[in-house]
Amino acid sequence: MGANVADRTIDQILSDCERWWASTGVPAPAVAEMSGELRSHLVEAAQEGKSPQAVVGSDLAAFAEEWAAEYRPPLPVSAPATKTAPSTHTDARWLWLTIGVIAAAFLIIVIVVPKEEPVDASYWQWIWVGAAVVLAIGELLTAGFFLLPFAVGAAAAAILAFLGVDPVVQLLVFTVVSIVFLAALQRFAKREDEAERHAVGAVRYAGKTALVFEPVNRLTGSGMVRMETEEWRATTDLETTIPSGVEVRILEVRGTRLVVEPIAPQNTTN
Repeated sequence: MGANVADRTIDQILSDCERWWASTGVPAPAVAEMSGELRSHLVEAAQEGKSPQAVVGSDLAAFAEEWAAEYRPPLPVSAPATKTAPSTHTDARWLWLTIGVIAAAFLIIVIVVPKEEPVDASYWQWIWVGAAVVLAIGELLTAGFFLLPFAVGAAAAAILAFLGVDPVVQLLVFTVVSIVFLAALQRFAKREDEAERHAVGAVRYAGKTALVFEPVNRLTGSGMVRMETEEWRATTDLETTIPSGVEVRILEVRGTRLVVEPIAPQNTTN
């Protein structure tokens, strides 16, 4: 499930979800029902010009697991979590970048600095200025915050070069600033990624209102609501049935069902 949701066809999304549900203990009849529901929502979204991501979010594994949890006990803590794979690859990339900058600085110190003849101070000034400009342009062209920390480190070293600080100190400052900035950006990127998954996940419709046009009953699994121009299957955590015509508040999304509660609780029926 590691591929981009936006790049997948409806059949690929359904196939991946069905495989996940079946492999994690969801009963076969439930898998068939869930697949049918999901297909109807994906087809409806496509007809309205929306991408599959509007239905399943950006993390397909999280979507499939969230819905599967309704039909079976939660997976053990030790179970492999497919949805964590992207962050693992990202962490590895940050690690290799950090190792690379340390190795580059070390080689420069060993190979370049120990010269018998003194190196002109302007040499280092232009080295750092050039490096900062090239890395900044590279960041603008590639994005992802992978080159920005080194551009900042090079800029800091350039300032020291213009102040006449020893080249060894310049290299050390470049290394330290780059690594510190790299670590800070990694933490920021993780928070942004979590916030994005949260926004398109279980609470993306939380707080909105809808109108019941087919009674919502948790025990029978029936219920349909209309939210703006969209029709959704619905469920509730209440023990009572929410009848047609009742305005409800959306609490979260479970699979492709909206979890709702009546805005006026007294309108529910037993």
